[in-house]
Amino acid sequence: MAFIEINQASKGYTTGGSCISVLKDINLSINEGEFVAIVGYSGAGKTTLISLLAGLIRPDTGTVTFADKLVTEPGPERGLVFQNYSLLPWLTVYENVYMAVNQVFKNLTAEEKEAQTKKYIKMVNLLPARDKKPKELSGGMRQRVSVARALAMEPQVLLLDEPLGALDALTRAVLQEEIGKICQEAGKTVILITNDVDEGILLADRIIPLSAGPNATLGPSIAIDIERPRHHKTIEHHPHYKKIKLSILDYLITSHAGQKQLVTHKLHLPNIEPENLNSSTFLDRLLSTRPPKRRNELKEEKVEVHS
Repeated sequence: MAFIEINQASKGYTTGGSCISVLKDINLSINEGEFVAIVGYSGAGKTTLISLLAGLIRPDTGTVTFADKLVTEPGPERGLVFQNYSLLPWLTVYENVYMAVNQVFKNLTAEEKEAQTKKYIKMVNLLPARDKKPKELSGGMRQRVSVARALAMEPQVLLLDEPLGALDALTRAVLQEEIGKICQEAGKTVILITNDVDEGILLADRIIPLSAGPNATLGPSIAIDIERPRHHKTIEHHPHYKKIKLSILDYLITSHAGQKQLVTHKLHLPNIEPENLNSSTFLDRLLSTRPPKRRNELKEEKVEVHS
């Protein structure tokens, strides 16, 4: 039996009086201890998908289950790391993590809560910065605090919603390997949402591409049969790397191309036609008695757009 399962789930939003379908017929099955990456275009519905898994929203149709129980609301067994850090700016690193520990482990003593907090701050190498507030930290350090806070709740599943998307390339590369190492040490089930195919190959056990929206759906699962540990410097030279990447990109590009359609636009052109400027001299044109021609014209033009 799958640890996490989505069965025939669809989700849409109503805007301007019309309903826009974001996800359609989503089926997903994840075993305990797996690291799965969902890769797709920006705006395809990746955050909507992870919000369904987190219980922040409910599907319009279909079901989401965790450990055979229906997901209807958020819970501490599913830790969520956002892209924008979501730290409380008036609290220190220690206080941000301690707050989560205090909320989840109400029966622990003060000393046990302190030990739990320090354990995970140390895991992300931030003990020297424990008394700093978010404004005093770099983007990479803030994201480490977010990861520490989520892990400190000891969730059974870690949900990562493009956690490195806001970072510069160098910081992102360093944190990718660190997060991979931390997740392996913690032995968690992890679901990563990303638009970076290389990031998915580096971190995940398998990748599932999400087609372009609207009506986005999950494509075929692709196993990452590359031994661990994986590193940026060596993974591109692995004999399976290019085949895996091309398979993912081929699906994504094909799904995106399928969203093109022909739309007829009616273009209202100005109700005026310029004067004839073919006269030999400026004076001839100036003395011309023919007024400018005016007409009403409606022109139809077919253009290819991305829906």
